[in-house]
Amino acid sequence: MDWLRLIRWKNLLIVFFTQLLVWYCLIDYPGDLLVGVTLFDFLPVGASTVLIAAAGYIINDYFDIKIDIINRPEKVVIAKLIPLRAAIIAHVLLNLLALALVYPLATRHGHPEWMLVQAVCIVLLWFYSTHFKRQLLTGNIVVSILAALTVLVLQVYKPELQGVTKVPVLRQAIPAEWILFGYAFFAFMLTWMRETVKDMEDVKGDADQGCKTLPITMGLEFTAQFVRVLGAFTLLILGIASIFVFKRGYVYLGFYTTLGVILPLLWLTFTLGKVNTTAYFAIASRWLKIIMIAGICSLIVYHFSNNYTLETNSTGFPVAPQKAAHGNG
Repeated sequence: MDWLRLIRWKNLLIVFFTQLLVWYCLIDYPGDLLVGVTLFDFLPVGASTVLIAAAGYIINDYFDIKIDIINRPEKVVIAKLIPLRAAIIAHVLLNLLALALVYPLATRHGHPEWMLVQAVCIVLLWFYSTHFKRQLLTGNIVVSILAALTVLVLQVYKPELQGVTKVPVLRQAIPAEWILFGYAFFAFMLTWMRETVKDMEDVKGDADQGCKTLPITMGLEFTAQFVRVLGAFTLLILGIASIFVFKRGYVYLGFYTTLGVILPLLWLTFTLGKVNTTAYFAIASRWLKIIMIAGICSLIVYHFSNNYTLETNSTGFPVAPQKAAHGNG
């Protein structure tokens, strides 16, 4: 149980669930002409991502012991419940196993360089824990890039996906890579917002250890305003995307995105900073996590929208339901 707490098993489930939905709803869509995409190709990549994330949590907690004792002493696992040596060994073994899992897939396709994605993630997580986390903006941007790579790594391992239309529609198709990069953008921005809010929550311990995070350097009020700007920009892009899918008849996806993602994010963005307490920032962080999960689940709505879309008139509003025919458009 201590090891499960250390590797944040709930977060690992979210990572795996995200990649599984991307694979099932975008890459392995039934009825498409795309060949060579199998569950056996996905599982090594998905498992590798989870193992690297688990190793990242271990090494982060290893170097954050003093900070965590101040910020959240009840959650400290390393040194109290798990020996430091055991944690480092587990970190190394998990990373090696992650590389071993994708090696056969990469070499079978004749592209061993694909493994650079996993290698880069491992290196970034190490330097995040040792250096980047304590620097202004750098740490949060690195974590946000890693969140986006959770989605984009499947694109790297499936180059045949590029240029293939995955949406069997009655009108102009939405290229699969657009959707992948759209979800990667969402993951990047929401992670950046959440990491910044977590810095606001952890300001006491971070300051004690000499970290130069945004709240420490610029203050809580400025940081709250910064997060609101990130939220406003994300809302703008999400709003444009919603109009885009509405106009192409994906009404259910449009409504889900508006009600399940845009409105909660709008509320959180413009209420953040009204109360500057650790408890409030913890709640805001949890809500951002919930919004991220809601965004991930929109892939399910998108998937089923491919089977049932609404025809639109010249204004872009739906006029009559119609069953979508499978095909590459």
